[in-house]
Amino acid sequence: MSLIPGANQLLGLRNAVRYGMVRAMIAVAGRLVAFTLFIGLVVIGLGAVLRASVEAFTVIKWAGVSYLLWIGLTTLRRAFRDSELAPEPPPVATGRLVGQEFLVALTNPKAMLLFAALLPQFTGAGHDPMAAQLAILGAAYLVIETVVALGYAAVGARIGGVGVMPGRVRRRLDKATGACFLGLAGYLALSSAG
Repeated sequence: MSLIPGANQLLGLRNAVRYGMVRAMIAVAGRLVAFTLFIGLVVIGLGAVLRASVEAFTVIKWAGVSYLLWIGLTTLRRAFRDSELAPEPPPVATGRLVGQEFLVALTNPKAMLLFAALLPQFTGAGHDPMAAQLAILGAAYLVIETVVALGYAAVGARIGGVGVMPGRVRRRLDKATGACFLGLAGYLALSSAG
């Protein structure tokens, strides 16, 4: 599931293209913190409450739609605003990249459902306590997510040539990325899971 391109994988790829692999992987820490929060909620039993609460899921879903729209529109605006001779954009603080990864992951109801609905299916009543099994499964997922993010970042860094990119190519990348974020927002808005 982690291999499937989604909002976080797209953001990690874009960050690697624009800022290099190291900064993109540092930013992935924000995603992992958000996923750790989801896992913690599931371990203490709040995942079932969130899964059962249509209102809570709907709030998370529309927060995710709003944030993806904002990222998409901001990226498109930058792409159309930049002139042909625009210099490389000013550096963005790594903390801001970490925050973006965190917010995209936290407002992703599909991630919440992954941890609240899918992981508990892989626990067995006859073995370790369920909470311990969920924590182990969650930790394994975080390792897998990190490896997959590393792969996306490597591809992004290769595409970006570690930040050396003509303005025209950078604008095309921003247009494509912005359109993908808007598409993901539309898909999430139209999805019936909430």
